[in-house]
Amino acid sequence: MAGTRIATLAEAHLRGPRFVFIAALFAALGGLLFGYDTGVISGALIFIKREFGLTTAAEEIVVSGVLLGATIGAIIGGKAADFFGRRRVLLVTAAIFGIGALTSAIAPSPAILIVSRVVLGLAIGLASTNVPVYLSEVAPARARGWVVSLFQLAVTIGIVIAYLTDYAFAGMEGWRWMLGLAVVPALVFGAGMFFLPETPRWLIRGGQHEVAHRVLIRIRELADVDVEIEEIKASLAQQTESGRWVDLLSQQVRPALIVGLGLAIFQQITGINTVIYYAPKILQAAGFNSASGAILATAGVGVVNVSMTIIAMFLVDRAGRRPLLLVGIAGMIVTLGMLGLSFRISNQSVQLAWIAVICLMGYVASFAISLGPIFWLMIAEIYPLKIRGLAEGMAATFNWGSNLLVSLTFLTLVEKLGASSTFLLYAFASVASWLFAYYLAPETKGRTLEEIEAFWRTDRRHRQMPN
Repeated sequence: MAGTRIATLAEAHLRGPRFVFIAALFAALGGLLFGYDTGVISGALIFIKREFGLTTAAEEIVVSGVLLGATIGAIIGGKAADFFGRRRVLLVTAAIFGIGALTSAIAPSPAILIVSRVVLGLAIGLASTNVPVYLSEVAPARARGWVVSLFQLAVTIGIVIAYLTDYAFAGMEGWRWMLGLAVVPALVFGAGMFFLPETPRWLIRGGQHEVAHRVLIRIRELADVDVEIEEIKASLAQQTESGRWVDLLSQQVRPALIVGLGLAIFQQITGINTVIYYAPKILQAAGFNSASGAILATAGVGVVNVSMTIIAMFLVDRAGRRPLLLVGIAGMIVTLGMLGLSFRISNQSVQLAWIAVICLMGYVASFAISLGPIFWLMIAEIYPLKIRGLAEGMAATFNWGSNLLVSLTFLTLVEKLGASSTFLLYAFASVASWLFAYYLAPETKGRTLEEIEAFWRTDRRHRQMPN
């Protein structure tokens, strides 16, 4: 059935880079749902708290329910994609997104709301594990940076749409509409993935060489197809028979695993999702008096996120991964430090509120050209094919686990330490992330996935990316 559908597709007119672009847009809708379902709670939470009378701890649980589900989804998503295929897992992911959105919209109690948010989180974990891998495996090496970065762009667009939806329904306190409208992109995502092919690398790994050849004819220049197939076969021949958990600790994979897990943790403990989930509350604490005003200012922060992600997409295949990573994290250190100091030296006022907005925009802009897209890009690039889904899933699991920890502790830290000390703590974590990236993160710009894989197999003393 899949082979017949792909053969039919190969007879159509849409080929090469245009097909890759269309495929990437549909696959990246998983990122949009990721962004929407994580961002929408920031505005909805104000009204959910009023309706259900939530305590601070209960607020943190409502926000973090989605992160618990995402951690579970990331744990199972990589292995599932290696076994069943990237496309099939993403089809299931779309269905779970729709079910979670509808259930959260009609939730009659905090308990049901939390369960539905866990279900949504399961879909987010599956998407975050598999969309970047799908994109990296259909994209040519010269364009892989911006194609995979479409995922992060879609995440940021989803966050902005969530903020604008929050603002649109804030006047009527329509938090159920805010949560339920996610069903629309879920339907589009599922419909798009139904007509997209499986990735050629997964097909070759499963012995479906003829189908893989048809897919590659569709997404590459004709002269490149046979060469790429032989490269994939040669890469598979140098690997163990199957991807197992123990393989993650092998001498070849371990350095790449450390890079992926380190970036996963640092992306979260530097505080980005405290802004995504709690920005309206942060801005209210800084001096915005109305919920609508705080939500609208938060939408401005989201627009900056989208704009800088587009710039990162333009630069990532030109400037490279490492320069963007180091410059962006340096910007995060400066803006988090300024934000922390502004809460320390100022009283609550309109001036403080706008200082907070400017610092948050600068921080998000810096994140959007560095840890935001480059983490997801690198974990889709740096692992061997036979354990790519498994290793990427492990990195995503650590990412969501760190996200869960930060989100569960943010409001408590603010209550115990104050906003100033909390943001300064995130600034110190950013310093550690800069040092980690400087000493351990490799440059992968312009390399095929097979070249990157060969790089990790070389002796550490002579390890250098090929020119």
